[in-house]
Amino acid sequence: MAKTPPADRFDEIPDDLTRVGAHRAPARQGRGWIGFAWAALATGVLVLSGVVALAAFTDSINLDLPFTAGEAPGDGAPTTEEGDDPEATETAAPVEPVLDPVVSITVLNGTSTAGLAGAAGDELVAEGWCGAAGPETVAEGPCADSTAVGSRANASSNEVAATVVYYGDPANESAALALVGSLGIGEAQLSEDFPESPITVLLGSDYLEIAG
Repeated sequence: MAKTPPADRFDEIPDDLTRVGAHRAPARQGRGWIGFAWAALATGVLVLSGVVALAAFTDSINLDLPFTAGEAPGDGAPTTEEGDDPEATETAAPVEPVLDPVVSITVLNGTSTAGLAGAAGDELVAEGWCGAAGPETVAEGPCADSTAVGSRANASSNEVAATVVYYGDPANESAALALVGSLGIGEAQLSEDFPESPITVLLGSDYLEIAG
């Protein structure tokens, strides 16, 4: 048989006690997500403010924002860095060979074949290179009335292998290229080795192979 516990002070309820109990209302649905959303929004605002402030004091961060200072609205064109020259990246147009009937030409024989400079000079004059006519040469054909005077001589070496057309002024590059075409062999080179003549033709042994 169960024993009745002894009475204590909690078994007596005061007569003036009006509150008999307290109950917690049920939690609202979604209150946890609302708190998380506000926290995420506050974190994003703080991070963005920090990035904008850092970009304002340093050039290491480039923000393409509509409110960036110095950028016009709607202007998405790339900027050119200081010192860049847009025309410097363009490749130069190739120089076209152009016959120049008045430029003075020195023809040098770099082989052991006697008279090669005179023969080559006569052929150049016949093609319109009046400046290849020597002072003792009577120009005929297209250069009959020309006053352009060149020279013909032996080179310091008679063992030159390759024919080269030297020009000292870049302005004569087109004429030098055209001379290579008239000779049928050789290459044009910018050089200061022959300052006494605007263009100097140094005939090599390879010219003998085409001259016959």
